[in-house]
Amino acid sequence: MSKKIKYRLKRTSTLSNEEEEIGRAVVNAAYYVHKALGPGLLERVYEVCFCHVLSEKGFSVRRQIDIPIVFEGMTFEEGLRLDVMVNDLVVCKLKALEQVHPVWQAQLLSHMKLTGKRLGYLINFNVPLIKDGIQRMIL
Repeated sequence: MSKKIKYRLKRTSTLSNEEEEIGRAVVNAAYYVHKALGPGLLERVYEVCFCHVLSEKGFSVRRQIDIPIVFEGMTFEEGLRLDVMVNDLVVCKLKALEQVHPVWQAQLLSHMKLTGKRLGYLINFNVPLIKDGIQRMIL
């Protein structure tokens, strides 16, 4: 008889107030951009507008950040590219595609682990209702 093993993200401690505040701002920015633009545009358009909204609210936003990979004691600059980092605390992966792919969650988790960040959001703007396109992940 084989057992099914369930994996889930563990919360070792609660998030800081700052992380929670940034998280709320990220969700609000996604709602605002989606309401203004609707679904069906290119990912880059949503990214620029999303970052603009957060910047206007006073958050520090960095886009398209290269994440180096350390392997066997060597650092490789040809690592991963992170979509958006807010206040150097919250990772955002933005998409604008019809189908949700589980690999996006894995990519977001990898970005969070490699940068040491605990809170991340996967946001797909190509949905009729943005609430269906937002996934929050905590390490």
